[in-house]
Amino acid sequence: MSATLELTRTLIALDSITPRDEGCQELMIARLEDLGFTIERMPFGDVSNFWAHRGHGAPLLCFAGHTDVVPTGPVDQWDSHPFQPVIRNGHLFGRGAADMKASLAAFITASERFVAANPQHKGTLAFLITSDEEGIATDGTVRVVDALEARGDVIDYCIVGEPTSSQQFGDTIKNGRRGSLSGHLIVHGIQGHIAYPHLAKNPVHLAAPALAALAAEVWDHGNEYFPPTSWQISNIHAGTGATNIIPGSCDIKFNFRFSTEHTAETLKDRVHQILDQHGLAYELHWLLSGNPFLTAPGALTDAISSAIHEVAGVEPELNTTGGTSDGRFIKRIARELVEFGPINASIHKLNECVSVDDIEPLSQVYEKTLHKLLG
Repeated sequence: MSATLELTRTLIALDSITPRDEGCQELMIARLEDLGFTIERMPFGDVSNFWAHRGHGAPLLCFAGHTDVVPTGPVDQWDSHPFQPVIRNGHLFGRGAADMKASLAAFITASERFVAANPQHKGTLAFLITSDEEGIATDGTVRVVDALEARGDVIDYCIVGEPTSSQQFGDTIKNGRRGSLSGHLIVHGIQGHIAYPHLAKNPVHLAAPALAALAAEVWDHGNEYFPPTSWQISNIHAGTGATNIIPGSCDIKFNFRFSTEHTAETLKDRVHQILDQHGLAYELHWLLSGNPFLTAPGALTDAISSAIHEVAGVEPELNTTGGTSDGRFIKRIARELVEFGPINASIHKLNECVSVDDIEPLSQVYEKTLHKLLG
């Protein structure tokens, strides 16, 4: 059993359902202290975080990730217990196997081999680890980044261990992510008896043309790095449950996944324009989960792409698809940031797994990238 596989199994066995860490970080910290890292534990609220660094000056390369995992779902529907890691049919099964305990283990073993070969490496090697990525993400990476920014720390290269591979190991690197902007729209009408519509105003009827206009809007055409901005309704609710009452309000929740062609403010302005054009009486509450970010091809993308090709024989694609990650917070202080990890087909599902044959190569990719940038 490789050192990376063994550590992955150990981490999976710790049931770190968000925002709990359950000892994962102390396990990592012990290994990093043995390598001479300086450790800063940075807990906020119920969330465990740490920042670790070794070496001096620039360039600073940071491995970033999360020890927390999503809930298991019905345990009796798993083929094996989600926190009892099992190898079956060439795959390691367990909650967090792909998202992202294999990457955490690979960070550690790659660093151990790199430091052994380069005890006086140039620049700084760092870790930024949280237990609040899969949850509400308010006391995790964003708080650590706030603290680092306040003291003027800058990350030159950041590798986030999210599972990015699609069809085969190494085929995809994320060099950016779309922004996420959510809206909670309440359209007001006048409640009344359904047999007397002239004495009421149906907010569902009032809202429908505006929603159709929002759905038909071409927000942008994307660009060379991002697909077009998408607006989607996730929930609509109105009424009391009775069939003879016109509701007094209609409650709509929607989300933008947006490209660098827009800012959150330009999207908000356009939504308000459309709603106002339809003469609606409404309330609209906004939540910005993250702005879009992008790392243009450069030293980091070149180094990790070359490492992937050397290890896996694959030419990776750079893309920005998928959901959000903690990269949206880190990019504020990171000059270049990418995400790279194992195949993501099973993440957040029952029977989450990672191919055993991909675990050690993942560590080798990280190690080779270290040699190229800090060696």
